[in-house]
Amino acid sequence: MAVTGARRGGGDQRTPRGAGAAAPPRRREPASRIKGRQGLWGWLFVSPMVLVLGLFLLLPIGMALWVSLLNWDGQSNPFTGAADFVGLDNYSNVLTDEGLDRTLFMTSVRNNLYFVLLVVPLQTILALALAVAVNSRRIKGKSLFRTIFYFPSVTSSIAISTVFLFLFQGSGAVNALLKWVGITGPKWFTDADGLVWTVLGGLGIVDPDKPTAALASNGFLGLSWWDWLSGPSIAMCTIIALIVWTSSGTYMLIFLAALQDVPAELEEAALLDGANRWQSFWNVTIPALRPVIFLVLTLGLIGSWQIFDAVYVMSQGAPGNTTLTPAFLSYTAGFQDSEYGRAAAIAFILLAIIMVMTLIQRVLLRDRDRPARTARRFGALRRRTS
Repeated sequence: MAVTGARRGGGDQRTPRGAGAAAPPRRREPASRIKGRQGLWGWLFVSPMVLVLGLFLLLPIGMALWVSLLNWDGQSNPFTGAADFVGLDNYSNVLTDEGLDRTLFMTSVRNNLYFVLLVVPLQTILALALAVAVNSRRIKGKSLFRTIFYFPSVTSSIAISTVFLFLFQGSGAVNALLKWVGITGPKWFTDADGLVWTVLGGLGIVDPDKPTAALASNGFLGLSWWDWLSGPSIAMCTIIALIVWTSSGTYMLIFLAALQDVPAELEEAALLDGANRWQSFWNVTIPALRPVIFLVLTLGLIGSWQIFDAVYVMSQGAPGNTTLTPAFLSYTAGFQDSEYGRAAAIAFILLAIIMVMTLIQRVLLRDRDRPARTARRFGALRRRTS
């Protein structure tokens, strides 16, 4: 009874053996000290990669930036004062000064701009279509199709470009197939006419050989409006077909991984509400893939502005500089003309173009009100199907 009363009155009052008094509470370390220690260990773990990136990435970028301010022929040490410091002259020569340098650079920008406008949407749409196809439950042998679609992406670009050279020759397989259906194939790698004027000329709207005076006499940045609006050349179209075919497999895998993460319950709920396959895909799948679509578009945009190997193997800028790109122009300026300062300047201008285009794409594809818009889409879908 005494023990029971003691427990009721104040709980168990027993003292552990060998302990004369309660141990003092442990002092807690300040949160700032803990965070500082964690940050120190974090920097310690990433320091090898930081050193590697700094040595092989940031340092060469800084050296190239210094070379872009010099008139350097590659024969002397650019960091000993042997090369002439010209400041921003290399940049002004390709951007503002009248002359061949600016004409060539703007021609390359025009060609690459048409390349980007065609390649990025086509490869994104094709990659998404392939991913949806191999992700379907109705298709058997998915692993085989995934391997077939992805195989061009892992094949050597030099080898594929060489194969395309044989396919698109005047007497190649492509023109032979076109001849069977009664079409005379073009001279793919020797036709410098723009696709826009060629199509309009075939329809009898314009004469490709006689530019209109209004477009030929006026221009922008060293090129006439006739040149800006001519579209990609027939030779550039072959390179576009090559890049779309070889790059779609890589982006297909990215879309496929994202499609497998889309909850099947959302698509089933849309189908139960009366939506058809297309409505379910457009209102459920596409919003779920929005971050992945932005990733694919960004990677495609960057890769399209850096196109070099296919141009080097298939055309080297010919015919008539209609397949010339800024990356290939930077290569020729440095390794053929020995104007390394101008080559470095073109490379940094290309970097600025890529950053600006990526920023514009980011602004256009931002999704501030995604939850509200998704709810509105579901509401509109249910109203249409009710």
